[in-house]
Amino acid sequence: MITSARLTIDLEALAANYRLVRDRVAPAQAGGVVKADGYGLGAVTVAQTLMAQGCRHLFVALFSEAEALLPNLTGEAQIYVLNGLLPGLDAQCAELGAIPVLNSLDQIERWSAQALLRSETLPAVLQVDTGMSRMGLPPDEIARLIATPSLLDGIELRFIISHLACADDPNDPANAAQQASFEAVAAQFPDVPRALDNSGGTFHARGHFDLVRAGIALYGGNPGTGPNPMQPVVGLEAPIAQLRTIQPGTGVGYGLTFHASRETRIATIPVGYADGWPRCLGNRGAAYIAGVRAPIVGRVSMDSITLDVTDVPTEHLYPGAPVELIGPNQTVDQVASDAGTISYEILTQLSHRYDRDYRPVRTPALDRSNIA
Repeated sequence: MITSARLTIDLEALAANYRLVRDRVAPAQAGGVVKADGYGLGAVTVAQTLMAQGCRHLFVALFSEAEALLPNLTGEAQIYVLNGLLPGLDAQCAELGAIPVLNSLDQIERWSAQALLRSETLPAVLQVDTGMSRMGLPPDEIARLIATPSLLDGIELRFIISHLACADDPNDPANAAQQASFEAVAAQFPDVPRALDNSGGTFHARGHFDLVRAGIALYGGNPGTGPNPMQPVVGLEAPIAQLRTIQPGTGVGYGLTFHASRETRIATIPVGYADGWPRCLGNRGAAYIAGVRAPIVGRVSMDSITLDVTDVPTEHLYPGAPVELIGPNQTVDQVASDAGTISYEILTQLSHRYDRDYRPVRTPALDRSNIA
């Protein structure tokens, strides 16, 4: 019997996933993406787990994430801010020691000015847009930068990077086009290490430059479209809060969007969209009890869902009985598929209302303290 919804986070699986990526891309280094509070699992705990496996390059999206993370880390790691320098944060970023990913000439000019103001050289990453039309210098700004290298005065470029738009499908021709574009630009910066691959790119059958930025793969999500090579990291279970039997024709939930076609046993579970369980899973998602699929019937409410448990053996039905929402019978990718979304969204929406159970790393970490 359990008394509350519980999110289990297997840090050994997280560590194993990092080791798989690290060993696959060698001699390139493997960085870890810990933005969005470590994909919803706790950025500090995730970062420390990755660092214990030798990870020395950690990526967040926002300066505020770097500001929250850096003071809480023990050990050496470089923290990169993927969204770069928003106006007004230049001095704070330099003082903190976070490394901005410079995505525009404006950001480059402000970071160079900050270096001049401080009379020191400041580290940065240069991101170029190779076809995704999102972050990074577009072609006209790349041309201006190449023509005016003094724009980088006072800046030490640690990496030049770009981002693959279609990495989950290695056969998509956009990958080769982006790689060619990236290599052409990077050739103009011959002494700067290169990074292109995200989780999906990590599993492409080619070299991986100098650094990869692994994200969803570390957390157990499938980095491609075939069988998932990663270990599951997250489990989620909740107790049955209430049981009832309803007669044919009886409606369930807000809007009465489900009506029983038979005598139906209904279990109510204290998890809803306030806990990050997608509302769109009403009448389409499921949970598992003792390995038996129990469809969600009716709408997902703020704090509860209702399951048709008619086919579950009665000995497994009682208040406090455990219900699997994510686990051996239903992966986070399967939940995402049912919700018409991706595993990233499911993970990052998981609420802090869940009790969190961190399972420790069991495999001794390798001594990779000499990694730059």
